[in-house]
Amino acid sequence: MPMIDVYAAQGTFRDRKTLAKDLAAAVMRWEAVPPIALFKDNTAAFVHDLPPDALSNVSGDGNYVRVQVLTPVGVLNREKQLGVVKELTDIVAAAAGDASLTERTWVLLTESPEGGWGVDGYAYTNAELAQAARRELSGR
Repeated sequence: MPMIDVYAAQGTFRDRKTLAKDLAAAVMRWEAVPPIALFKDNTAAFVHDLPPDALSNVSGDGNYVRVQVLTPVGVLNREKQLGVVKELTDIVAAAAGDASLTERTWVLLTESPEGGWGVDGYAYTNAELAQAARRELSGR
């Protein structure tokens, strides 16, 4: 159940809703979780438009995008890390209509500590999330 935050200069993306949906779907696929409500309803992306002067590298360039992905600990092995970073970078560049943006897209993978994933007022462990998924899959 990842949370994705995208930070970019205002005007980078024409269709932020589609970008958010595409990023959330991609991370959910890489996590390899079943397409059940528990995961579909709690996997989301947030697109943050920043004023053009709100970001810069050391050289003064501000045409970058930062994508931060928060997942429960241990969900993405190395193969999945490589795949999700590549796919999210490609999605961002396509959404901006700028293939060169792949060179200026930073993707940060962050893991929530065990028990640090809260939904509906409860901090779930990975085992509890898996148990909730099994309950939904079995219809109980």
